Parts: sequence; structure tokens; C-alpha cells
Amino acid sequence: MAMVVLPKSVWQGVKEDLQEVKELLTKKNTEEAGKEWIDSVEARKMLKVSPKTWQTYRDRRIIPFAQIGRKILVKKSDLEAFMQNHYISSSK
Repeated sequence: MAMVVLPKSVWQGVKEDLQEVKELLTKKNTEEAGKEWIDSVEARKMLKVSPKTWQTYRDRRIIPFAQIGRKILVKKSDLEAFMQNHYISSSK
């Protein structure tokens, strides 16, 4: 196994660059997580609602969705926005 010797300043630069890459990847993964599409079962679990309530939300176009054949898909970010818009904070 070969050993590479670097000056401390170079090593610090490499560490800083790696930290930047880590932050960029974390940011990208966070942004893409919101773009993820989930099915009705996962959406109902996330909202903790019954199938009938979920159907009512779709019928009234409360939450945007896509329908491909019989498959209903929603963006996770749309569900998170829905929950955020209906968030009631404590008065304390």
C-alpha cells in the first residue's frame, strides 16, 4: 500500500472541498425528495386519512394528483405543502 504525504494546507483544502461536495449532495437529495411521486396508499398513510377522505380530497381537487390508468400518484412536496398550509400552531 502506497502512502502519500501532503502539506497540512493542501490537506485542509481537500477537507474543505469534500465538505462542500457533501453539502451540495445533501441539498440536491433534499430538493429531489420533494419531487418524489408516491401512490395513494403512501399518501393516505402520510396524511393519516381514510380512503373515503382521500377520495374526497381528489374529487374536490384539494391536492393535485396525476392519474395513469387506475393508478393515482401525488408529489410528496404537494402533500407537505398541504400539511404546512393547514398547520395550526399553539397559542402558547
